Amino acid sequence: MRQVLPELLDSLPHDDPAALRSRGELLMINRLMGNHHWLCRTLQQPDLKGRHVLELGAGDGALAQRAWREGASQPACWSAIDLAPMPAEWPSEASWHQRDLFSLQELPDAEIVVTNLFLHHFHNHQLAMLGGRLPASCRTFIACEPARRRVHSLQSRLLSVLAGLSQVTRHDMLVSIRAGFTGNELSNALRLQGWQTETSTTTLGAYRFKAWR
Repeated sequence: MRQVLPELLDSLPHDDPAALRSRGELLMINRLMGNHHWLCRTLQQPDLKGRHVLELGAGDGALAQRAWREGASQPACWSAIDLAPMPAEWPSEASWHQRDLFSLQELPDAEIVVTNLFLHHFHNHQLAMLGGRLPASCRTFIACEPARRRVHSLQSRLLSVLAGLSQVTRHDMLVSIRAGFTGNELSNALRLQGWQTETSTTTLGAYRFKAWR
């Protein structure tokens, strides 16, 4: 069963040194898990390329920057929502909404909604609210989240030692895994009626989810 608990990074000011270090470590963890690679590869599929993308929980904009570099999308086709302020290097052609997404009755228009290591922060009733607020224009929902398996908790402890990760990241990795997903849990929590879905997990703890209608 999922266990959703607060993460230390979420309680720190955006420019706190501990937060900056942890976000840098998260980039390394994303590389190991292959999250950005898989998301960008998925966005390059012929039926998705060139569509308008809305990213939930965009953080420091790292996923968007990679998508643009690899030609998976372009700034003019990208919108982002996050509580954090717009990154300094964010291009003017791309949209940035500094908002609590649950304050919106409906999310901004987009044909694709994408998110990375974000949905596990929320309880199932919140995910149901989110699923009900997807824009009518949305036809594809893509997410990378932690896979909730004991082996990945053991992997995270080993990585913390080998890589000398900070206390914030050590704590948050374990919390994230316990709040992660298996099987059809994410689809069921979002209550995506009438959608087709597919999920997969990787040996390094990524839970990959794609839904379309």
